[in-house]
Amino acid sequence: MATGDAQLFEDTFTVTEFDQSKYDRVGRLTANSTDNQTQMTLDVNIELFPVLIGENLQVVLATTLALDGNRDNEERGWRDVRGESTLADMYDYVCHGKIYRFEDGVEGQTLRAYISFGGLLMMLEGPYAKLTPLRVDNTYLLVKK
Repeated sequence: MATGDAQLFEDTFTVTEFDQSKYDRVGRLTANSTDNQTQMTLDVNIELFPVLIGENLQVVLATTLALDGNRDNEERGWRDVRGESTLADMYDYVCHGKIYRFEDGVEGQTLRAYISFGGLLMMLEGPYAKLTPLRVDNTYLLVKK
């Protein structure tokens, strides 16, 4: 697992709803964390990562895929790892995206974070303490069942 402050968020969610009515290859899932403190809405490519209601998903947001937690090398792309083991090897679904908006949630007690992964959107709503580390520009989404 990534060390230091490279890991921004980690939680396990249970899928409660799934809607694939708008696009052929994209579904929008809604899920609650196992402690019921955090809610997630996430668009996924269902050809790459099919999801069913009731499944548990381990979700991580991290600033790097490097196992030692070091930032990605700017001179080479994150996909150009040439045989090196990365955090992505331990997950089924990996995306890179931009955290683009925050807003107060219900009665100011929670925070909402909005992230875009090339147009596939994610919204997390949960306690401030859990979501405050997301105040960075870019992140990797890592999900496994």
